[in-house]
Amino acid sequence: MTITNALLLRASAVAAALAGLIFIGVQINHPSLDATSIATSDVITRNALKLLMAALTLVGITGVYLFQVRRIGVLGLVGYVVFAAGYLGIFGTGYVATLVLPSIVGSSTAWVSDVIAIANNRPATGAIGGMQSAILFTGLAYLAGGVLFSVALFRANVLARWASGLLAVGTLSSIGAGIVPEYERLFAIPTGLALVGLGYSLWRAQRTSAALPVLNPVSPNLDPVGVR
Repeated sequence: MTITNALLLRASAVAAALAGLIFIGVQINHPSLDATSIATSDVITRNALKLLMAALTLVGITGVYLFQVRRIGVLGLVGYVVFAAGYLGIFGTGYVATLVLPSIVGSSTAWVSDVIAIANNRPATGAIGGMQSAILFTGLAYLAGGVLFSVALFRANVLARWASGLLAVGTLSSIGAGIVPEYERLFAIPTGLALVGLGYSLWRAQRTSAALPVLNPVSPNLDPVGVR
């Protein structure tokens, strides 16, 4: 199989759409997180899917950026880098939630409870060290990067603008998780739908651009200036 630009763009489009579907799917009937539930198979599976979602999103937004790199400008570059950093943070904290917290919850229950509390915008009773900075960085990069990237996508007007606008709404709405935590799972839906929309739009736009005819092709019997 030959690896072409078109193939890579199609793969990134599929990755973005799958990431959005996973992001929405893991929120359905999500149990409350605490030191008891963090080690259950249900929560571990959901956290593992979030790890996959973060990785797929990084692939997806990279394809989205590269497809319109000449139109998206400096704002798009900054937005992409910051947004990608946010998802790298999500991957890192997700790794801890999936593989570290369940294994130490028996011996470090209080610390695990505080990590979960801070990650879910609840008050903690003790210090959690570097995890505090990691969680804060992830949240800020996700929020700022998502808004900047969305604005750049909307201005470039290459992919579906509704998906670009919805991505901005989705990332901004994550603030609401700290205000009304009982509805925090609902705030993931706009971002998930936006990723699905961007993935589908990228797939269609890539196929359309690949199908465009080449204007004024050079005859195989002529040299570049049209002389035999």
